[in-house]
Parts: sequence; C-alpha cells; structure tokens
Amino acid sequence: MTTRMFGQKIKRREDPRLVTGNGRYLDDLANGSVAAAFVRSPHAHADIVDIDVTGAIDVEGVIAVWTHEDLPGQAADRLPMLIPHPSIVAPHTGFALAPDHVNFVGEPIVMVIARDRYIAEDAAGRIEIDYEFLDPIVGVEKSREGQRVVHAGMDDNVAAHYVQEVGDVDAGLDRAPHTLDLDLEFERSACMPMEGKGVIAAWNREDESLQVHSSTQTSTGLRAALAARLEIPLTRVEVITPDVGGAFGVKINHPWPEELAVACAARALGTTVKWTEDRREHFISSAHERAQTQNVKVGFDDDGRILSLDVKFWHDNGAYIPYGVIVPLNTSTHVMGPYNIANYRVEYWSLYTNTVMVTPYRGAGRAHAVFMMERTVDAIADELGMDRTQVRLNNFVREFPHPMGVTMQDGAEGCLDSGDFVTSLDKLKALVGWDEFEAYRDQARAEGRKVGLGIGCYVESTGAGPYEGGHIEVESSGRVNVWTGLTTHGQAHATVFAQIVADALGVPIDTVHVATGDTRKLPYSVGTWGSRGAVMAGNALHLTAQKVKAKALKIAGESLEADPEDLEIVDGIISVKGDPSAAMPLAAVSVLSNPLRYAFDESAKAATQFAKESTAEEPSVKPGEQPGLEEQEFFSPLRSTVANGMHAAIVETDPETADITILRYCVVHDCGPMINPMVVEGQVHGGVAQGVGGALYERMAYDTDGQLLNASFMDFLMPFASEIPHVETDHLETPSPLNPLGIKGAGEAGTIPTATTIASAIEDAEGFPIRAMPLDPSTLWELRNKHAAGEVPGLKSRGLGSAVSVPPSIAGHQ
Repeated sequence: MTTRMFGQKIKRREDPRLVTGNGRYLDDLANGSVAAAFVRSPHAHADIVDIDVTGAIDVEGVIAVWTHEDLPGQAADRLPMLIPHPSIVAPHTGFALAPDHVNFVGEPIVMVIARDRYIAEDAAGRIEIDYEFLDPIVGVEKSREGQRVVHAGMDDNVAAHYVQEVGDVDAGLDRAPHTLDLDLEFERSACMPMEGKGVIAAWNREDESLQVHSSTQTSTGLRAALAARLEIPLTRVEVITPDVGGAFGVKINHPWPEELAVACAARALGTTVKWTEDRREHFISSAHERAQTQNVKVGFDDDGRILSLDVKFWHDNGAYIPYGVIVPLNTSTHVMGPYNIANYRVEYWSLYTNTVMVTPYRGAGRAHAVFMMERTVDAIADELGMDRTQVRLNNFVREFPHPMGVTMQDGAEGCLDSGDFVTSLDKLKALVGWDEFEAYRDQARAEGRKVGLGIGCYVESTGAGPYEGGHIEVESSGRVNVWTGLTTHGQAHATVFAQIVADALGVPIDTVHVATGDTRKLPYSVGTWGSRGAVMAGNALHLTAQKVKAKALKIAGESLEADPEDLEIVDGIISVKGDPSAAMPLAAVSVLSNPLRYAFDESAKAATQFAKESTAEEPSVKPGEQPGLEEQEFFSPLRSTVANGMHAAIVETDPETADITILRYCVVHDCGPMINPMVVEGQVHGGVAQGVGGALYERMAYDTDGQLLNASFMDFLMPFASEIPHVETDHLETPSPLNPLGIKGAGEAGTIPTATTIASAIEDAEGFPIRAMPLDPSTLWELRNKHAAGEVPGLKSRGLGSAVSVPPSIAGHQ
C-alpha cells in the first residue's frame, strides 16, 4: 500500500532548485528589455507647481518620459480601492503618477523609460520639480487633532469609523466588581522581503495582448485590474508570477502604481518594459503596517472572569487606503481571542497621515488585537494577585462552535469552529516549565540576574473565501500536472499540494508536479494571503483529485469489466480490490480517456478508432463528458476557519544596560490536521523571527516633516539569526468542521502573539507594566526611571471615572 503522504514530514521539494541558484525571480527575466525608473516626491505634503523634464529628454538612451498627463484613459484615474467596507467614510487612493499633489515622501511623479536602468536613473536625476509646501500630518496624535487635513475637502482626517457591539457593554461595566482602564500603543513597522516588488510588461502588437510578470501575491487580481485600467479585454491579459523572494503582505496590494505605469508604457511603446524596486524605494514607497493607539476598559469579577470589554483604537493608515481597512477591521474582530466575553464593544477610527500607506503585514492587524487582550488579561491577574494562566483558564471558551457575534473580513459572522484551549495551555505550561519557573527566578536573582516569564494566547481567522480552485491533468506518461491560481512565496506549495493530490489520487508523490500563479492555466483565483493557501487551494485540489479519480475508475472499470466501486488506485496502479492480477496503470487510463485518430506512440494505439470493437449506440465522447484525464474544481467555504495557539517566553533583562535577551521561546499551535509538520514548524519559526523583530527592533522613525529617518539597513534594525531564539514547539490538532480536510491556516501563527508574549515576559522581569511595543534597551531604561519616579505607564486609573478623550475633530464620527 502507498504510504499516506498527508501528515508526513516530507522535505520541501522546491528547495534544491532554489538553494542551488536555479530559482527564476522577477529580476532574472527579460534582461534585454528597456527599463523604467521613477522620480519620487522628496516631500511629505506639497502641491506640484511645475515639472521640467527637458534635462532628461536630452540624455542619450532615454526612450520616453511620462508624467500623469501621459497616462491614457482610466489609467489616469485614481487607483482602485480594492476592498470596500461600510466603515469607510472618506475613501482616498493615489495615482499611478501624481498629477498635482503629493501626500508622502516616495510618491511617484515621473516615469523615465530608457535603454537600461542606469540611464533611466541618471535621467530621472535631471528632472526638476517645483513644489508649494504644505504642513504635513505625521502620527496618530497629530491626525486626531484635525487642525490640518491630509486631503483637501475633508473636515478631519478620518478615513473610516466603525463600531461593533455584542451584548450590553455599559451594563456589564456598571455591575463589574473590578474595572481597569489601560492605554496601549503599537508603533509603525514594515516587512522586508529579500526581494522587493517588480514588474515586467510585454505588449504584443500582432494580437494586441499584454503579458505581465510580477512579483505579486495575486496574479489573477492584478490581471483584472490591468485589464480594467488599460481598457482591454481580460482574455488579452496574462499575468505570470515567477519565484517570489518573500512577500509577507506587502505584495498583496495591486495594482501598484509602478505596475500600471509600466504596463501603459509597454503598450504605448510596443515593447517590453521592466522595473525592479531598489531597497530605498521599498522603505519609502511600499506599504508599512502596525501603528495604533489603543484604549481598553474592562470589567471583571473576583475570579478574573471578564464581564465586559470596551475597546477604542486609532489606526494610522498612511496617506491612502487602496487595500481598504483590513488591518483595523482584523484588529477589531480578534480582540476577544480565545475568551468567552458576553459583552464586547469595539470602536475604531482609521486616520490619514502624510506617510506611506498601510496594508497587511504578516498577521494583518491581529497582533494589535492580541496585544490589547493579553496585556489586559495580565493586568487583571496583577490587580487580583492571581496566576496569569488561571485567569486565562477562567475565561477560555470551552464549547465549540462558539459564535463570536462580530462580522469578520470575509463578511460572515466570526465563529470559533474548533479548538481545545485548556489542553493547549496545559501543553504550553509543561513545555516552558511554568510551575517550576519561580525556582529558576530565585536562582537567577542569587546570581544578580533579572529574568521574566511571559505568555500570549491568540486566535486567527484563516482560510477566508470567497473561493479557490484547482486543475489536475494526468498525462499518458503517468505524470500528474497540478495547477492552482495561488501564487507562492515560501509556503512550500509544491510540496504540500503534491502531498494532498498524491493521497487523494493514489499516486506516488514523485509523479505529482505543482505549478502556481499563472493566469494562462487557471484564470480564477483570489490570491495568497491571510493563511488561506492550504485551507482554500488544498481543499480545492483534494476535491479535484477526487473527480479525477472517479473518472479514472470509471474508464478503468470499462476496460477491466469491473464495477468502479470495486476498484482502487495504489501507487498509480488501478486494480480490483483484493485481486491485483486484474490491474492497469493510471497512465494507460489517461491514454484511453482521449479517443484518438492518430497514434503518436505505442501506448496511444490503445485509444485509436480500430483498437477496440465499435459501439454503434454511443459516441466516443459521451454527452456531459470531455476527453482527457483532466478535471477542475473549486472550494468555497461558508466562513473562515479559526486557528489558535499560545506562546511563552523567558527573557533576561540586564540590570545595568537594559539589554533584552530571549532565553527560551515556546509555541503550542493548533492548525488542525497538519499536512506536513515540518512545513508547519518552519512557518511557525519564521513567524516568530518576524515577531521578535517587531517586538524588539523594527520601527519606522518619521520626523515631524514626514521624512523617514531610517530608510536603509544601516539604520532600520532587523534581528540577525543570533538574536532569534531556538523555538520549541508542540502541536494540537483539532479538525475544523468547515472543510473536507479539516485544516486551518498556519502562515501567520508565529508572528501574531510574539510582541505581547515578550512584553509579558519583560513586565514579569521588571515588575512594572509594559504598555507599548516595540521595546528596545533605551526605552526600557527610560521606563525604569519613570517607574522609580512613581509613574505607572499606560494605566490611567483604577476605575472608569474618566472617559477616553476624543478630539473634537473626530467627535462627529462617534
């Protein structure tokens, strides 16, 4: 019998090609093409008075210089807002090339096309632009004040305002024996994939078609956007995603200004145009994430049970919202986490600032929600003098499914569909040695060391719809070709999807070959984001393989004169159950599935007209059937699955320098049945690494003029491998009832609770509240001094006597 592939630790099949230098990334392609470079605004807020391109036109090798007025038709309009939402009260998006106004440093204004990138950059440096400067708005506080606005015609800077409520929050707070009021803050950061963005657009004059290669997370979405903006038939646009050197959310936005501008230039010039992002461009003109100012009011009883939770937060969405409000929306819907909270209200304001726009970054707003909830639970434990894990146990949801009562990013009501939080906590405590930690702390204290133990629990909606598809074809050689519309950028799709198909079809995994991100083969797809690849495409491919198998058994049954119900496929051989002598290879069935006139090889003879006796009553291809052993199927869920997990960390803080060292990091993770545990652990480890960066190192430092002060790796700190702890993992597998495979997403699990887990550990080591992240040694040193002076950061009162101050400029949105 074939060894079941699902659940096996199979090495990633794509790695040998990638680590030996045989990957094909965007910049490896079309090296003979002409190149684009962009002139970007050096100012955060200004009107464009004049653009003088004469200096660039005279440069030898320059082919074209474009400003906004050169963009054709709908390509000159504002870029689309991809995800409309009822909370959006003032939608603003940018342009492919700014026409008369700029709203952040890095906004593209002019595109230069030249023989090569060197010439294009030189020519771009000769373009002169006159500006009339405007005062910029930088940061949540300045935006909230509303004394100045980012976008003319607005009374304030509120892009979106939203309230969701479950139960009666005010009544719950009134009757609670205890209340707390906390102020929290998350600072702005950004993902840094090894490969920046890039696009190659080629125009075919003969059939007026456009072929685009892009380092994107959604080839089908980009295809649709380009077809609409260039006003050409969708069937005349192809988008192909080559190998992608990391994405983490920044490449889900589409079309980027550069993608649209380059495609327009390719069509106008009738040639192939290429642009690849350099590192400074990525810092100042791609997307950031994270920045929020938060307030939490919580009411609870003597056992720490949460009776009512009232959350308000203000989100910095940057200058534009092309990807809607997914980040603050995800924050608002994930605050309750794994806890049973009958009364919950969340209100958010998403605000414009003169900084780079915000789109999802691994975790997409969920880290903010976990920070609010878990800092609150720790504060409750501290207030009552209880063990932090006991407060969590007293609040855990214990019966599933558990309706959440809030509307998620997929438009459906959230529901905790599966899990076992009590068992997960037991596993985590055993893994990290929770009950033995005090003895370790005493030992460290005797050695003059300060150590702390932290915890963070979370849930994550994964596998959002609306759908994903799969296409499978079995060649006459026995090779199984698999296509999905998803793009891949590190998720091991070539491995895990092959495992699913090999199991469902009954073939050796070595015969299965997976291709992704090519609209020529599968034009319908949604994209790779939100921990949805395995849930959506995995189930689609499982269903598709089942259809291929059913067709194969029917054809084989006719040849073997057996009932298809009595047949099985093992190692690519179809045989009668219990009688392997009556058998035929799947490859032979592929031959028989396609009635032939011409025999192109020896095996094909079996499918030609005179290979078997004619049946005059039936055509060769029966109604409702199609030739070939090939099928396509789609999977569309009712709602998102909800994965969950818990992290614990032991940290040491230096008594003199305030250096922070992570001594241990432990994760218990539940993504349902694991297709490949090795891949899941890799996703968790990588996520923790990014989470550590966001917790201790990475922040985007803007000055009051909107200039990014650390737009290079000389100044933007990222952790090295030496700063990332060894990650210890354990797993719980509670199947989801929402899809055939019972699986839940895993891609963002490592990142979501890392900051709050480390904050919890530092707080435990230092003995005072940690209410803001990221936290570096300098900030910790300052907090120590404030604590010594009697200040309690972020804890405004032991009660709810004073309401949160809402600036007059946004009071109208309440």
